[in-house]
Amino acid sequence: MLKKTSIVAMACVLAGSMLFAGCGGGEKKAAAPKADGNKLIIYTSMKESLIKGIVTGFEKKNPGIKVDYQSAGAGKLMAKIAAERQSGKILADVIWTSEVPDFYKMKKEGILANYKSPVFKEIVNPFDDYDGSFHAARLGTLGIIINTDKVKTAPTQWSDLKKPEFKNGFAVANPALSGTAYMSIALLQKQFGPDFFKELKANGARVGKGSGQVIDDTASGELSASLAVDYITNAKIAKGAHIKMCYPPEMLVVPSPVAIFKDSKQLDAAKKFVDYLLGPEAQQLVANQGTIPVREDVKIDPKFQLPSPKEALKKGIKVNYLEIIDSKEKTVKEFSDLMQVKK
Repeated sequence: MLKKTSIVAMACVLAGSMLFAGCGGGEKKAAAPKADGNKLIIYTSMKESLIKGIVTGFEKKNPGIKVDYQSAGAGKLMAKIAAERQSGKILADVIWTSEVPDFYKMKKEGILANYKSPVFKEIVNPFDDYDGSFHAARLGTLGIIINTDKVKTAPTQWSDLKKPEFKNGFAVANPALSGTAYMSIALLQKQFGPDFFKELKANGARVGKGSGQVIDDTASGELSASLAVDYITNAKIAKGAHIKMCYPPEMLVVPSPVAIFKDSKQLDAAKKFVDYLLGPEAQQLVANQGTIPVREDVKIDPKFQLPSPKEALKKGIKVNYLEIIDSKEKTVKEFSDLMQVKK
């Protein structure tokens, strides 16, 4: 039976660290998954609307494999993994998030298994240096979402966020907690320069906690707009939220890599999960959520107004992932200081 566990129950060695700066609130407390040798354990930043269906589908295809997963922001997951490494064992078998630099760092540290999935030849690959350490499992997009009750003229350019109608009403998720937020900030700064967020701050822009929270705040009307993840937004729209996704020409396309930990005791099951995740069934589930799959043979509903995988890579702001690895800590600190993020 599928089981979702909460990231809140973490190793106590992290008490007092910055990990807990973004914890609390409405999160449900539950026991962390146990590496009992019988379950495949996945750490992911994908929300319930996406991960649950994929795990359910995988279990149906592989009735002998049971899966447990934890869903949380990439920052929290990496802190958890660091704590587990200190204690001697990473509990997870698979990791799937949207913070690409983390995967290059884990690769460099030698904790990822090298697995060249046979499905790789069927997917669109955004990584020029692919070597089997990780695979792109989704091409996430972020855009400007607006509360349609508060904003009548949809923004068409990123610079529109500097206009009076967005004063004190725009937010972005905390890049220290959200991998997609960090990648988006890095991409926007690369495209528009370091003054871009200074100008947004001057217009009253602020920082929320997680990717889901800024969307909730936009839907409730607390915010007029936010920088938001595609599939989380679409799930809210499907439930009747008065919000709309707007994509400026310079697209924010953030790959979501999946990798297997080298010391996994469930290596065969982990490989099967990666193969399933990259296959047509799981990728159709990805597309159904309104985010871009990595397969060209999967249908994307026109209502999402998303390009094909290959077209998305052409339209997306280009970035050298290796260049932004070393600058992550500096970028997050400067952004947090600028936006006056509470530590």
